[in-house]
Amino acid sequence: MNRTPITPERLRAAFAPTSFAIIGASEKSNFSRLVHANLVAAGHESRTYLINPRSPAVHGRPTHPTCVSVGTPIDLAFVMVPASSTVQALRDAADAGAKGVLVLSSGFAETGPDGLQLQQELTSVAEELGVVLIGPNVLGYVDVAARIPAMALANPPQEPGNVALISQSGASCGAMKDFAALSGVGLSHVITVGNEAMVTVGHLIDYLVEDDQVEAIAVFMEGIRQPEVFASAARRATLAGKAVVVLKAGKSDLAARSATAHTGALVGDNRVVDAVFERLGVIRVDTVEDMLVTAGFAAHTGPLEQTGLGVVSISGGACDIIADLAHDAGVRIPDLTEGTVREIAAVMPSYGHVQNPLDVTGAAIIDPDLFRSAVTAVGNDPEVGAVLVVNSLPLGDAGEDFYGQPLVDAIGAGLIGSKAPGSYLTQVTQPIGATARQAMSRGGVPHVIPGLRLGVDAFARVAQWSRRRARIDSTEVAQSVVVRTVGAAPLSEVEARNLMKSAGVPVVPAVHVHSGVAAAAAVRQFGCPVAMKIVSAGIAHKTDLGCVHLGVTEADADRIYDEILIAAAHPTANGAVLDGVLVSPMRSGGIELLVGVTRDPDWGLMLAVALGGVLVEVLDDVASAPLPVAKGEARRMLERLRGAALLHGVRGGKAADLDALAEVVCSIGRLAQELEPTLDSLEVNPLRVDGATIEALDALVVWRASE
Repeated sequence: MNRTPITPERLRAAFAPTSFAIIGASEKSNFSRLVHANLVAAGHESRTYLINPRSPAVHGRPTHPTCVSVGTPIDLAFVMVPASSTVQALRDAADAGAKGVLVLSSGFAETGPDGLQLQQELTSVAEELGVVLIGPNVLGYVDVAARIPAMALANPPQEPGNVALISQSGASCGAMKDFAALSGVGLSHVITVGNEAMVTVGHLIDYLVEDDQVEAIAVFMEGIRQPEVFASAARRATLAGKAVVVLKAGKSDLAARSATAHTGALVGDNRVVDAVFERLGVIRVDTVEDMLVTAGFAAHTGPLEQTGLGVVSISGGACDIIADLAHDAGVRIPDLTEGTVREIAAVMPSYGHVQNPLDVTGAAIIDPDLFRSAVTAVGNDPEVGAVLVVNSLPLGDAGEDFYGQPLVDAIGAGLIGSKAPGSYLTQVTQPIGATARQAMSRGGVPHVIPGLRLGVDAFARVAQWSRRRARIDSTEVAQSVVVRTVGAAPLSEVEARNLMKSAGVPVVPAVHVHSGVAAAAAVRQFGCPVAMKIVSAGIAHKTDLGCVHLGVTEADADRIYDEILIAAAHPTANGAVLDGVLVSPMRSGGIELLVGVTRDPDWGLMLAVALGGVLVEVLDDVASAPLPVAKGEARRMLERLRGAALLHGVRGGKAADLDALAEVVCSIGRLAQELEPTLDSLEVNPLRVDGATIEALDALVVWRASE
């Protein structure tokens, strides 16, 4: 069945209801009670209809046996009947004109094959009827500005903010909503998606990008459904300057992508997600707190023009803590320019020291205008992208005016005069209650972050997002490729080497021999000890079988040749066809890398670079990206490795030619793209780098299994 695309236009119709039906309304159902109470409190009582053929009244109001019997059009229906009755309820809602249906019922794909079949039937019926199905297994949604609390959660947000919250988990959504309120993050929407049978997270991001109320999107997800939809929507949001901040559960790698190549084990599910998110400009976080605070900060600042952090604080101790946190987070705290220093020095007491982070000292308590001047000056420094201002806010909601209001007023005035966006920062994580919000409102303070670490980490993520965003729409584009027609027969190392050379990948010199005498002659030709390896398309990991010998001299070459063939005939080789031995000169020194490509079932071909050669899985120092990869991105991947300093030359070692190395990495990636229809994985391991000398010492190509 051809599905009608889920467009922002279709969702807009489903998310703008004026009439509601609760199908399965019941006194015994907390879902029914909460949804009804929320809609009534928002002023929708007269247009909210309760559907229950067995009870004449529910929640103190008369019921209707069906949606059609209401006699007036229904825009949005809540389905709260057993899973087996949901299709009938869906048809009833559609017959009454419903444009959207929220299925709160459970018992679908999350329960196993029978539930999945029922979910597929439900989705097919929704497609047939032209109804937008949200769920099943959802709690609903809230559009705060539109005053539509169509959700089975208590205390939906009342004051509209600029952060949209999407959650695959209904149970966690309540805690997220509550933390947003406690931390001063204003929500524009709260949307649960449940099983995403029709409407996915990607569809919702695509819809919310077009909402002028939304400046950032916070997402909790366990999996990514319809990856191509998510990728398109996330990229669109990034280019629009609206950060997508994702808390994705499930970082543990449960399985390698390939049983043959090292690359699959190195990349794994989690690194694939990280690489894809980086390509799309998605900010990934580890906690609910980081997700919401980062989204709130990104919504407040938008993309930063500069990525230096300015800090103004009433506490010298907080300055020291922030400096340490910034170091750990990779945040740059730039020196203030001479002009900024002069401007601040003119108002600072003689015992104050003008630097970034800036301690305004206790003098600001006596003269709050010092705070205003300092915040404005730091925020206008050309190296500062955003300024964090540390001061206290009242705890609790005693209803009394805040004793520190003059300082809040001065900070607010300073932020108004700052070209860079700024946030008020408390020293500890504390609830931002009514009294604190009132103090900020009086002082004109636009944004607050509760706690030093949350503030510095939020800045770090938004600064990194701003840099990535600038690259997403840059002119750096990977070269196009022409697909090669290659048979999917297993390749020996000789054949793999030839394939690499045809793609411009430099390989170590070698001679393919078929006798011990020829092996000895090859050693004599190279004039140095050699490596000897079996040539067989059926043996991937030659070292494991004892089919690789290193440091072989001419005197031993004949004997070693025979030993390699005997080892290759071991039963564990499963009768692999043998094609002689490859002889190549030994190399010493330099750095060994792995450069490989593996296929992810959702995201396609993934390129990985790693330090260590044969020790790659021990060192676990990997950078990855989805193909295609341009030369600039390949170089950034190399620079991201923890051991990147080795490539720059340490302890007398040669510095690698990173431009040439990046070009080789790109060549391997392009070759993988050329082989894409039939390729499962491609790996050069090790790739030896010794200054300007770059050589592939071993290569492996694995084709996709026939379907």
